[in-house]
Amino acid sequence: MAQSPFTPDDLQQIEAHGLTLEEVQRQLALFKARTPYLRLVSPCTPDNGITVLEAKAMGRLGEFYAQKGPEHQCIKFVPASGAASRMFKSLLKYLNKEEEITRERVSKAAAAGDEDAEKLLKFMEGIKRFAFFQDLQEVLTQKGFTPETLIEQGRFREIIHFLLTEDGLNYARRPKGLLRFHEYPQGSRTAFEEHLVEAVFYVQDQTNTCRLHFTVSHEHEADFRSLFTEVRPGYQRRYGILYDTDFSTQALSTDTIAVTLDNRPLRQPDGRLLFRPGGHGALLQNLNALQADILFIKNIDNVVPDRLKEETFRWKRILGGLLLEVQDEIFGYLRRLASGEETVSFLSEVTDYIENRLSYPVPEAVKEASPSAKRSYALERLNRPIRVCGMVKNVGEPGGGPFWVMDADGEISRQIVETAQIDPDDPHQQEILQASTHFNPVDLVCGVRDWQGTPFDLGRYTDPDAVFISRKSKDGQDLKALEHPGLWNGSMARWITLFVEVPKITFNPVKTVNDLLRDEHRPG
Repeated sequence: MAQSPFTPDDLQQIEAHGLTLEEVQRQLALFKARTPYLRLVSPCTPDNGITVLEAKAMGRLGEFYAQKGPEHQCIKFVPASGAASRMFKSLLKYLNKEEEITRERVSKAAAAGDEDAEKLLKFMEGIKRFAFFQDLQEVLTQKGFTPETLIEQGRFREIIHFLLTEDGLNYARRPKGLLRFHEYPQGSRTAFEEHLVEAVFYVQDQTNTCRLHFTVSHEHEADFRSLFTEVRPGYQRRYGILYDTDFSTQALSTDTIAVTLDNRPLRQPDGRLLFRPGGHGALLQNLNALQADILFIKNIDNVVPDRLKEETFRWKRILGGLLLEVQDEIFGYLRRLASGEETVSFLSEVTDYIENRLSYPVPEAVKEASPSAKRSYALERLNRPIRVCGMVKNVGEPGGGPFWVMDADGEISRQIVETAQIDPDDPHQQEILQASTHFNPVDLVCGVRDWQGTPFDLGRYTDPDAVFISRKSKDGQDLKALEHPGLWNGSMARWITLFVEVPKITFNPVKTVNDLLRDEHRPG
């Protein structure tokens, strides 16, 4: 019998982390198993997995949601725990160099093709246009510097230092949601505030209440709550609404064990095991805990100024309308199925609906089965959470894509797939990947209650094997990290899924600080 790699102290640490030995052993087995790549059948494209709505349908669905949406408990769910450090990657590289950072030196490097230098120059050329510039000016002045002089003389180090470090604004360590994104005549707004404003226009209920939920990191939860307390009264007065906003953090019990490159538990210098956050798939627990009928899911950095928001609102209502329409159809069938209806014509209608409206191929064995077996199949297939996902035409942005995927049982379904889930050494799979025409901007509307109004246990509809394994490092040591099935990837693998083409204007993420200089993020 193989000796356990864990000591009694390890077992105490595992328990204190909210994990079980069985779960940690399951994670170790995933590292040692064959990489769980998905099997792509083809990309989802317009009229082959992605619905392209006509103007008449857009109007009808938007109006349907405007009428029916407020009758439901809707919540806007925003993953907001991500740190902003990656936004400032190029600036941090320069800041970590010991040499002086001057315009002359950076310009010379940029002319030689240094991408980081090019990005730093672009940042400095546009620095006065950032919504956080006034805050930066105040900090520099307090520290005895004249901002205009630093800019004119091309002395970049002081500017970057007081923007990114704890000596100043500490932007490199703050979460994206708390950074100032957009400038307005009445003052600037953080990404967090932009989500508060958005919510007014598509999750407001009949009592004029807007419900939002943000997942944040433990270390920044107090800052988010403090900002909300500060800005809440002003937005409530301005829009005549009430906010019901809450925050949660990723549970320690969703962390995963890190291993060495030969799959042994990785130990820290003090001998303790190393656990790492389990990725955004760990947020399924947070999602499952919400008391809601409808969930709108959107990333923290995908916001625009007020002048461009109307198109976002319109498409949220359209997607919400489609969800409510399909949900009503499915609930109608489920009521009749639950009552025991098994007529040939009705069961034929249901299977046609599953194949044609929901695009799930019904196995031949089911089509030839007894009425009772057909009814059981339809009940199981239809009684699931539903998601309607916006898809944007490929424009070179990072993100998962929509594909037809075959599972181990031969069942084909629509899935949102990340590049890391596709075998890099399989030419055919890579060919399918390259043929993709759309990507996922994390624009989802979800129905999470069944036809009787009971919340689904979302953990029942995941693909537990659709994990992500990646190479990382810690204190100079290479390691392998495990992430749970992504929230909108494997965690929703067994949901009823619809893909809808949405316009690019609804997707304006801020991945680097210079993205805030794009026209879409300018006030006017």
